[in-house]
Amino acid sequence: MSHNKNDNNFIKKIATIIVDKRYLFFLLYGFALIFCFFSMNWVKVENDVTTYLPEDTETRQGIETMNSNFETFATARLMVSNITYDKADEIYDMLSKVNGVQLVSFDNTPDHYNDASALYDINFNAGVNDDISIKAIKTITENLSDYDVSIDTMIGYDEIAELAKEMTVILIVAVLIIIIVLVLTSRSYAEVPVLLLTFGMAAALNLGTNFMCGKISFISNSIAVVLQLALAIDYAIILCHRFSDEHETLNAREACINALSKAIPEISASSLTTISGLIALSFMKFTIGLDMSIVLIKSVFLSLLSVFTLMPGLLVLFSPLIDRTKHKKLLPNITPIGKFAVASRHIMPIIFAVVLVGAFWFAHHCPFCYSYNEVETSKMSPRQMAAFKIKDTFGTSNMVALIIPKGDYDAEKSVIQDLEACPEVKSTLSLSGIEAMDGYYLTDSLNPREFSELANLDYEVAQALYSAYALEHNQYGQILNGLTEYDIPLFDMFLFLKDQMTSHNIVLSDDSQKTMDDLFEQLDNAKLQMQSDNYSRMVVFLDLPEEGQETFDFLGKIRDIIGKYYDDDYYVVGNSTSSRDLASSFAGDNLLISVLSALFVILVLLFTFQSVALPVLLIVVIQGSIWINFSFPTIMNQPLYFLGYLIVNAIQMGANIDYAIVISSHYQELKTKMSHKEAIVKALNSSFPTVFTSGTIMASAGLLIGRLSAQPVISIMGNCLGRGTIISIILVLCVLPTILVLGDSLIERTSFKLQKFNKNVQTTSSNGKLKLNGHVRGYISGMVDADFDGSLSGELNASISTDEQLNIEEGTYNE
Repeated sequence: MSHNKNDNNFIKKIATIIVDKRYLFFLLYGFALIFCFFSMNWVKVENDVTTYLPEDTETRQGIETMNSNFETFATARLMVSNITYDKADEIYDMLSKVNGVQLVSFDNTPDHYNDASALYDINFNAGVNDDISIKAIKTITENLSDYDVSIDTMIGYDEIAELAKEMTVILIVAVLIIIIVLVLTSRSYAEVPVLLLTFGMAAALNLGTNFMCGKISFISNSIAVVLQLALAIDYAIILCHRFSDEHETLNAREACINALSKAIPEISASSLTTISGLIALSFMKFTIGLDMSIVLIKSVFLSLLSVFTLMPGLLVLFSPLIDRTKHKKLLPNITPIGKFAVASRHIMPIIFAVVLVGAFWFAHHCPFCYSYNEVETSKMSPRQMAAFKIKDTFGTSNMVALIIPKGDYDAEKSVIQDLEACPEVKSTLSLSGIEAMDGYYLTDSLNPREFSELANLDYEVAQALYSAYALEHNQYGQILNGLTEYDIPLFDMFLFLKDQMTSHNIVLSDDSQKTMDDLFEQLDNAKLQMQSDNYSRMVVFLDLPEEGQETFDFLGKIRDIIGKYYDDDYYVVGNSTSSRDLASSFAGDNLLISVLSALFVILVLLFTFQSVALPVLLIVVIQGSIWINFSFPTIMNQPLYFLGYLIVNAIQMGANIDYAIVISSHYQELKTKMSHKEAIVKALNSSFPTVFTSGTIMASAGLLIGRLSAQPVISIMGNCLGRGTIISIILVLCVLPTILVLGDSLIERTSFKLQKFNKNVQTTSSNGKLKLNGHVRGYISGMVDADFDGSLSGELNASISTDEQLNIEEGTYNE
């Protein structure tokens, strides 16, 4: 017992220092705010979720190899609706002449002209953010301003900037909703600015310290502030209510010290469940979970820091205004819900059990997707709307890149031929499929005579060029045996010719020079995109969806085809391979997060309530809300992006369990003073403001993100989090009370608290007279005669620890 007193005294000393040194803390937070204003610009954001795949996945290795060896130029899919084919052909000619456009694909086939609409696949000469591509797309848009045009392209599209704009709007709307909620649940209007200042500082600290994480994902960067607000603002509310209670009898300073000393253990314990759920995310093989876990756990700790060190000073500073702006209670009691819970305590658990079984089945048949290109959101950007419009008319375009060792053109050609023979392949693009001139393709091998005719060179010049090529590549035998039958791939010879012309070793006539210059420009673009010093890249367009078992099976067939000609060191990269790798890691990550988040929360609750049964009952309720939440996509047949499921699963378990804890804590305390029926009704009334505040903010934040963000991953997460929070609130208000009342004897029977007294622990509920020498924990309505060594008369519902045989005289007590 003295140990607890020492702990309390230590916490109170810390609280006293924080309150008395409040102006020092104000100064430190001012400096921190200035620092964060600048450090926010140091944060590096990763926009590609595939970079968080495990390093041993083919997609991760292939992307890294592709990015380090090849240039990827901008592309666009442009659809012009309601035109004739002749007009579409005229537009094709116009597009081909736009400066910055390298290639336009269009023909009179259903792939490019369908239902009075023309589809053009455009390749540009530069990247998506280069001025050349931006000017080209602007020219195209201006030239087609009189037509019904849909353009799906990433040119000039800054997804991070768009997300920042969206989140700014979301945050503004969220703050307005939070102000309304806080006014409804506050005891004084002046409490609201204190809460907002505390949260604002915590959010600024989190944003300003994200640079310490190195590089964070666009998901963490975008939604961390809103989630931080939803996850942690109830910490500030707890301290605020504690201060109001203490301030009724004490001055502002003393009230704040007492409130802080009591709130520190309470808030710290409350935060553990949230942190536990977030820790589970860090164990994902898909390391974006670790990224979000670090950012959000840091946000929780910084919120705790702000509540413990900044808010006390603000409460003292604002206390005169808080006193002057007190108002009556605005939220009503929910006594009818409590009485309904008592009346339905034998029926509701059965209904919940049936719903739980159905929800479990639906949730485990959820239509998960692993590429968000097919996910429609409530709000869509012009680019997204164009993409879906094109998809509805011409279907999807599923592109896969093959990265193979460089040098063997015959093997490359064989791979392409085998792939083109597959019905799943629509078309291919490779060096072997690019026509140079006069029917020759870039990988065709020509001798000096053929090359001289093709390039319009003197035969003697061609022979000299071939001799120089042989010397450059140490092929002296070709010179000794004669060059007549010396075949060199056209692509290699053109590149060698360009080097010789650049070095002024060969000088051509003006006409030949102009022809070669035009060809060299095309070759340079082809080389940047299709060949590096070590690898060649080929592009395959599939007549398959981006994901699905049929697609995943065909990816294996592609590898088998490549494997016939290459031993190793080749990669298949694309949205389909990414989806396959994500799908393979999802099953393990899903099970891991579900088990760990529940396990961590149970451990916290075991120490909080010192009972085995109670944590299990609380987990069942929240896990039930998770299963019901993820039944909706199955019932509505809406694809659910897997990442939204994993993240919301952990957050909902870690954050929403707090609502159940609040109600259970009040009930456990009140049932020692009154009957169980009265205790649960009063517990609901006492808990409702906290549950309403935290739950409304969490649900509003989630639904706002879901409705106002066009980014599919973030929108899906928001919708699931908002919907899940609403379901959790309904269950903890309507189902949990019935379970607590009905399962009270089980809770008491599995309590740790009685173990220190006697081995024989019994739970009894009776109305009569009992002679007892032992320990009693529970509710007694009536007269207690003696210090646990005498008789108890009255209505008894308690756990009894005694070595004696219980002998209850039923019905002998009358009020």
